Formats: sequence, structure tokens, C-alpha cells
Amino acid sequence: MTTVAAVLFDRDGTLVADVPYNGDPDRVRLLPGAAEAVALARSHGLATGVVSNQSGIGRGLLTAERVRAVNARADALLGGLDTWVFCPHTPEAGCGCRKPRPGLIRTAAARLGVPAAACLVIGDIAADVLAARAAGARGVLVPNAATAPAEVQRFLEQSAPDPFIAVRRALGAPRDSATAARGPS
Repeated sequence: MTTVAAVLFDRDGTLVADVPYNGDPDRVRLLPGAAEAVALARSHGLATGVVSNQSGIGRGLLTAERVRAVNARADALLGGLDTWVFCPHTPEAGCGCRKPRPGLIRTAAARLGVPAAACLVIGDIAADVLAARAAGARGVLVPNAATAPAEVQRFLEQSAPDPFIAVRRALGAPRDSATAARGPS
């Protein structure tokens, strides 16, 4: 297995609360473990980034500028990530960047100067894990209330309860010690 050189996170439902088609930076709320996960990755010298489907642009519900404004707010709350990459297309567009296709992961890896195979991709739905696999990366599912039960079951062995624990495990912490290692929240 390739050593992890970068951690790529999904945005909505993984790092920040999922507000459908959010174009308002004031509505950005970090999820538990998000800031800690980014800080932990960075403290171990790993590059960090976000890979996110943003079909609201293709649907005409928000602009790329509004997505960038939301990303900037999330970036500030998270302490700064190295790259933000998003797909503006609708699912029907058939593009190569929209997850579960590998384009976002490959683009982020190239921007970070690391091979896609050295990336850990953390997300809340199957498309995130499948995009990682398609790019040759490792994927971890961090399920939430919106994650389909079949997806949770399918990726049970590649899952973690939150992004912090997903990063912690990727760094070699045993499954049972990851929670204790966080310390007070």
C-alpha cells in the first residue's frame, strides 16, 4: 500500500453541514471532527484538499463565485486547506470530474503534486469512495443521517465515525484507540 501523502475531503456532509445548493457563507457550519481532521493531517505533513460535486451551478441554482465564497468561509473555519476542486456539472452531463468518476481526485492530486494513489479520500456517500477507487486512491466513508443504509453496509470495513478518526486510522492508529487519542473535544 502506498503511503498517504494527501487527504482529500468531500465538503458537504463531511466537513460542513449539508445545506443543499448553499451559496451563503454565513450558513457554513463545521461538522464534528472536521477541523481536528484537517489539523491532524497538516501536523503530519500531509497535503489537504476538498473535492466536491456542486451541481447547483449546472442547474442554475448558484454561481461558481457563490461556491467559491462558501469554500472560502469553510477554508477559514478549517484553518486553510491546500486546494479546493469542484465539479459544476449536473449528473446528466456525463463529465469525467463528477464523483463517482475520478476527475476531481486526479485534479486535486496533480495540484498537490502527489500521485492519486497516495491520496486518502474521505466522504459521506458511496460516490466519494467509488471516486477514490476509480482514481487508484483509498476511500473512507464517514456516514451521516443522509447516507443510504445500503452504502453504510457496503463500505462498513472502509468507514469511520468522523473525519478525525478516518485520518487518525490512516496514520496508523488502531481502530479501538482512535477515539481515545483525540482527547477532550
